[in-house]
Amino acid sequence: MKKIIVGLIAAFLFVGCSSKGSTEAVEPKLVVGKSLSELALNDQFKKAHRLEATTKKVIFAFSKDVAHTCNDYFVTQSPTYLSENNTQFVADVSAAPSLIRSMFILPGLKDFKHTVLLLDDKEIAAPYREGMDTQKIVVVYIEDESIAKIEVIASEDELKKVIEAK
Repeated sequence: MKKIIVGLIAAFLFVGCSSKGSTEAVEPKLVVGKSLSELALNDQFKKAHRLEATTKKVIFAFSKDVAHTCNDYFVTQSPTYLSENNTQFVADVSAAPSLIRSMFILPGLKDFKHTVLLLDDKEIAAPYREGMDTQKIVVVYIEDESIAKIEVIASEDELKKVIEAK
């Protein structure tokens, strides 16, 4: 009986952690000239957000290391730093298994005073990741509700300069 129960638990774990990744190509959403007006994500407190009309920059972190770099910088700033600089921050946590996300990542993000918008579904995240250097900080500049420019940076110093540039 013990072996059957252990086998069932193991089967549920494998099914729950299985990849539903699609091999189909996705149309990239981060392309100069496209609009990000449909971007609607929950933050670390499950509060829904859309791009604000005043948003001029959106910072994307597609990997754990990049997200840590951004968050390490943001925690040294005031809680309103991003909004004061017309910037929003998006972290892609979709690659983490759902159990890890719910037990470790999301509770950890709740300690932050700044808003972290979350890409937490692989299918939703895929078009934003498509064609991007996921190992770098991706900065999307918004003008007239469309993407005007995309820049890739790598350090906290560059992040500060980009965010505070007028």
